[in-house]
Amino acid sequence: MHLHDTAAVVTGASRGIGLATARLLADAGAHVYGLARSTDDLEQISQTLGDRFSPVVCDVTDAEAVRRAIDGAAEDAGRLDVLVNNAGLGRFGDVDALAVDDWQVQIDTNLSGAFYCTRAAVPHMKRQGEERGRDETAGFVVNVASIAGLIGNPQLSAYNASKHGLRGFSDAIMKELRPHGIKVSCLYPGSVDTAFGGDDKDPNPDAMSPESIAATVLHVLQAPHSTLISEVVLRPMVGRK
Repeated sequence: MHLHDTAAVVTGASRGIGLATARLLADAGAHVYGLARSTDDLEQISQTLGDRFSPVVCDVTDAEAVRRAIDGAAEDAGRLDVLVNNAGLGRFGDVDALAVDDWQVQIDTNLSGAFYCTRAAVPHMKRQGEERGRDETAGFVVNVASIAGLIGNPQLSAYNASKHGLRGFSDAIMKELRPHGIKVSCLYPGSVDTAFGGDDKDPNPDAMSPESIAATVLHVLQAPHSTLISEVVLRPMVGRK
């Protein structure tokens, strides 16, 4: 996909991988609609990125708010080419001590949020597919999962469940939407230098940067039309002593 003058929606755009992805997409010439809950953070980013970034205050756990946000972006741009489902959070806890609310917010954000956004975006992409024909990509959905969607981790049962669910969701819609010219890719990053879980643990010196994950998102988007990169696993290199 040639990204110049395309329209992209990025969730969780106020920090980490989402912010890095929004920056790279804007630099590549896309108009980015950045979804996040923090008005102040989004306004700051808008001042930095300029006219190629539109801040959209939206909680991805609210299906109706998501529909309004994505329909609004598509109407404003006259198109919708890319959806990056990145919004997510993790909370640690033993399974017998994990609060029900902590379970629910991870499922609602990491899994249901991706469903709500995809459900709202796909009709716009299907219409584009009818207009563009077989030789152009109608749209692209990139789901940012985690290595935790491939393996299990102690004290992360809810997060693992949400990311394993996102993997299954991605695989299903990849096969469902491919005949419509819509590509679906799922990324599984290992340790990334972000404030995962909001904890204050010592940083991992071997963690990947958010920018390296964002660069992979762009690599996937810019693959030839005839090529679908359905899954990418990213692991940090181990530092040398």
